[in-house]
Amino acid sequence: MKNRILFAACASTLAIASASAQSPVVQQLPARVASEFSSQQARQEGMVRVSSNISYFVPGPTDDSEAGQKLRDRARRQIYETAARECGVLLETLAATCRMENVSSNLNVTSRQYNNPNQIEGFTINGSMSYQITLK
Repeated sequence: MKNRILFAACASTLAIASASAQSPVVQQLPARVASEFSSQQARQEGMVRVSSNISYFVPGPTDDSEAGQKLRDRARRQIYETAARECGVLLETLAATCRMENVSSNLNVTSRQYNNPNQIEGFTINGSMSYQITLK
């Protein structure tokens, strides 16, 4: 009986030793997944992505006139100026470093409709911006 227990203990020790001596199997990831995985690994501790959205109405002409074009340019410029100032706000509040990653703007026309003569003509401007920051 002692021999069987001793034999079983030796066999299990041998099995564990041989299993740990084998080299691990490495599976190759698809290129897209590997790329996303490596970029996530490269992100440093304390790095955070911050997104901000803004939307407001700008009254004025919505046609193709010079005044309408100037209004659209002014609305987009306000989005870009807001995006440029946002890093300053982040640095004042919670960021040690700030890098802008993306800015987008979208204009939606709100024109007068015949069934609602009190509706004001103008644009709704939407802006979206994202940043990569390092926390303080």
